[in-house]
Amino acid sequence: MSSVLFRLGRACARARWLVIALWVGALVVAGGSAALFNQGTDDTFAIPGSESQDALDYLGRVFPEFSGTSASLVLTVPHGESVSTDAAEAATADAVDRIGKLDQVAAVSDPFGSDVSGAVSEDGEAAVVAVLLTVDQADVTDATKDDLTAIANDLAAAVGEDAVVYTGGDAFADNIPHLSPTEGIGLVVALVVLLLMFRSILAALMPLLTAVLGVGIAVGLVLLATILVPISSTAPMLAVMIGLAVGIDYALFLLSRHRDQLGEGLEVEESVARATATAGSAVIFAGLTVVIALLGLFVAGIPFLTTMGVAAAVAVAIAVAVAITLVPALLAVAGERMRPRRPKRRKRARRKPQIALAWVRTVTKAPVVTIAVVAIGLAVAAVPAMQLRLALPDNGDAAEGTDAKVTYDVIADHFGPGYNGPLIVTADIITSTDPVGLVDDLAEYIRGMDGVASVPLATPNQKGDTGIIQVIPETGPDAAETEDLVAALRDKEGYFLDHYGTQTAVTGLTAVGIDVSAQLGSALLPFGVLVVGLSLVLLAMVFRSIWVPVKATAGYLLSVGAAFGATSFVFVEGHGADALHVAGVGSVISFLPIILMGVLFGLAMDYEVFLVSRIREDYVHHGDPHHAIETGFVSASRVVTAAAVIMFGVFAAFVPDGSATIKPIAFSLAVGVFVDAFLVRMTLVPAVLALLGHRAWGLPPRLDRALPVFDAEGDALVHELRLADWPEPGADDAVAARGLRIEDDRGRTVLDGTDIRLPRGGTLVVDGAGAVGKTALLMALAGRVPSVKGDLKVLGRVLPQHARALRREVEIVACRDTPDPAARVGAAIGDGVRLVLLDDVDLVLRTDARDALRALIADRRAPDGESVAYVLACQDTDRIRDLLPPSALPLALNTVEVA
Repeated sequence: MSSVLFRLGRACARARWLVIALWVGALVVAGGSAALFNQGTDDTFAIPGSESQDALDYLGRVFPEFSGTSASLVLTVPHGESVSTDAAEAATADAVDRIGKLDQVAAVSDPFGSDVSGAVSEDGEAAVVAVLLTVDQADVTDATKDDLTAIANDLAAAVGEDAVVYTGGDAFADNIPHLSPTEGIGLVVALVVLLLMFRSILAALMPLLTAVLGVGIAVGLVLLATILVPISSTAPMLAVMIGLAVGIDYALFLLSRHRDQLGEGLEVEESVARATATAGSAVIFAGLTVVIALLGLFVAGIPFLTTMGVAAAVAVAIAVAVAITLVPALLAVAGERMRPRRPKRRKRARRKPQIALAWVRTVTKAPVVTIAVVAIGLAVAAVPAMQLRLALPDNGDAAEGTDAKVTYDVIADHFGPGYNGPLIVTADIITSTDPVGLVDDLAEYIRGMDGVASVPLATPNQKGDTGIIQVIPETGPDAAETEDLVAALRDKEGYFLDHYGTQTAVTGLTAVGIDVSAQLGSALLPFGVLVVGLSLVLLAMVFRSIWVPVKATAGYLLSVGAAFGATSFVFVEGHGADALHVAGVGSVISFLPIILMGVLFGLAMDYEVFLVSRIREDYVHHGDPHHAIETGFVSASRVVTAAAVIMFGVFAAFVPDGSATIKPIAFSLAVGVFVDAFLVRMTLVPAVLALLGHRAWGLPPRLDRALPVFDAEGDALVHELRLADWPEPGADDAVAARGLRIEDDRGRTVLDGTDIRLPRGGTLVVDGAGAVGKTALLMALAGRVPSVKGDLKVLGRVLPQHARALRREVEIVACRDTPDPAARVGAAIGDGVRLVLLDDVDLVLRTDARDALRALIADRRAPDGESVAYVLACQDTDRIRDLLPPSALPLALNTVEVA
């Protein structure tokens, strides 16, 4: 992949203006199309297949009055007075009559009517006019809201000077997230960090511009998708928040690598290509993990959550695409202006950054103590997560001072918290001869159940086939007691069927919210298994280690636990809620845990790869684990710190003025990023690696062979570029090897320290008695060994990076099992093979077979005139002396002694 990215980066640099024009055009097209064709967002939280959703859909057909949203007019009088006066009742009746004539109104109830109960508070100071609408909340027109507000004002004036009428309900709710100037603070934080890091305005602005462009395209595509599928208002806001954070960080990684390379003296175009190949590989790995985790939200089986995950995944995918195409183009445009003023060679003469070096030495001096302090501290921080409650947002979470919030609080104060979250019990009464009496009997029974405050409404529909019973719980919509009441009503379904002969179901927005929360809660375990399993496999592929993935996954779980704990501490228990402008406490939005787990997983793997890859690189080169930890940490800490601070700032900026939906998600992500970057990756990780020492690096051979190699930092390309002019500029050897080392399936060395120079058209004889690694060498030269140590080029291709492409040009023949080796060699040469590897050639005993083989080796030419090189392996060169040309090169192998 790094080779592809190298070519991509170079192509984008050369066609820089075309790339920039295409991305700007994409922004214009996406934004314009979204503005023209988007159908608006849909905040209906449906959960297909649940009892509450099925019953709600059924009510929409048989009880259309209950299929839309609702509004409430709450008439209140001063304390000590009564709302039930002749003037108030007459004014209310007139208001009810006017409301009934409005468009979009399906039904309206008079709280003082003879057929209505429970609409006047027990203290007699408030009465509720319930208005049922024919449309969903998103379709309520401003004209309808204005008319209801005007009627409410007239009602207050008619009742008296001291009367107040509050207008609210779901129809007046404004749960749609909106961007505010506060969110810009995150960009300011990012700009300050980038300025401090690069000390260049141009370098600091570039990641911000590319991130904003990517977010603009992503949001445009998300809104355009409303033509095809319903999308909640949270989806584009989530795309903005996550897209900005990862977009800035991904551009930062490429920009940082590019400037480091320019400081080393590389030309601009070459540096752009290399940065795209190396840092770009890490960006693709990080983006891929985030995208997979977000798309994994489908495991919950909830459509609105799936679309939310897809929207955020689109934003991340576009951020990756921008980073590996637009950023290289802009770097090429910037040219020499990106080159640091002082070359990196001078910096190397200076001492290592004292803060980073002192920190890593402190945390690794007593690794057991560091591990214990961090692990215990984060475990304690996760304790409040035990109280985390999930619920869908309602008007109680609306911003202070809004009509919806004020009305919600007034109803709760006068009628109790349950009045804001009524339940609806539906009953199938089609077989009943007395539908009214049956519904009344069910209502009477439900009134006596624990947790029920009142049953204000019990009626059959006009056809007499379905009855509804409105149940007011004693507690609020997000209370555990309300959840228990829903469960109790559902447990009684069998009883109602046996004793009353009717099938019942529990529905209403409160019941739907409870079902959504329950299903999301049950999806956390399989989603967690998916994420943890994915992290183990991906990191094992990248680092070829067992302990590194285990340590990384354990750290991720600690970060998630701490983020859950902090979120519960503020949004459920209420500590510091006022400082963060939290309107309502007691629960968080249902999909927060699964969103947090998915997004934080990708970000955690990002920091892990960037930090640990530098440590591993030093360990591979020097073999000293403690030196590698210090060098790698100091090298990566600056970029990881900057990336984490930027991401924390972006997420934190959405907290103060964020909606009830976005605020807890942004808070939890900000806490999670801070904990994971600074406490886990930059404190716990060095300590664990120091404790493990050499044991941290290594993979069982069988697992090593089974797992594909994922080069997340472009090490393969760096290795290939280093060997570009090796063994010397212009060299065109068939085989060139230096310090070649090969291990067997059990990790034991079978060949070590081997050097080879075989020209094209040459012949190499490899001999040695017994198991000295002859076959292993031939397999390595054929590109059949996935991992070799040292430097190896075969037919101009660096191995093992280009093993797949090499295989069609190399033929390996096991003479022990091949009756006619010469025929096979001749056919292979005719198919384009230019390197022939003959194993156990001394076992070719037939005279005709040896003669044919001798002729091929002596000719060493293909039909098209190209040279063909041979490598022959045998026990003793004297046995095949008659097959060899005078120019044959010897290579004697001896048994490798393994300590």
